[in-house]
Amino acid sequence: MTAAFDLSITDRLLSTTRAVRRRLDLKRPVERAVLLDCIRLSQQAPTASNTQRWHWVVVDDPEKRQVLATLYRELSAGLPSARAEFAKDLQTNRVYDSAEWLGENLHRVPVQVIPCIDEQPWGIDTRATAATVYGSILPAVWSFQLALRSRGLGSAFTTLHLYREEEVAKLLGIPDGFLQVALLPVAYTVGVDFKPAQRPPPETVTSWNAWQD
Repeated sequence: MTAAFDLSITDRLLSTTRAVRRRLDLKRPVERAVLLDCIRLSQQAPTASNTQRWHWVVVDDPEKRQVLATLYRELSAGLPSARAEFAKDLQTNRVYDSAEWLGENLHRVPVQVIPCIDEQPWGIDTRATAATVYGSILPAVWSFQLALRSRGLGSAFTTLHLYREEEVAKLLGIPDGFLQVALLPVAYTVGVDFKPAQRPPPETVTSWNAWQD
């Protein structure tokens, strides 16, 4: 049987959709039609009980982007201490470099996207319901990011702003009961030649039939 997709293209998309920060093009505007196209594709992602209770808040207003960026920058002040604890190799240090850069430059990124989900049908009171809620929005977020990559745009999944979630909800008019799951800076990328990251062989993180160290 012939594969339904060109695996070389599909595998390249899946293995090179990076968390992009420093290589975001801060000068090129992002068209709303492109963002809506990517959101349209994200709507095909699976959800619990076919509920589809997601909502996307796309922020391209410069003043609101500035407020969000200021809040994010205040929170990112703690990154150096986190780096000291977790950055033990060159690749991880580069990640912290780019994360700190984003904290200083988020206001210049043309679009900030906050995916949300209505958690009211479930509530997050157990691990099972938490998995249900997040499992009904994170696949859509990843589809959105893949769609961006295929169109020459980049993004990064960030969560720092959630420490001030109530302030963000007030700024953007997000109703009670809707859970913010991330803030994604979105822009065209400077170049498209992203490469797969270094990862251990799959055999080292896979167990068959029972847990094996």
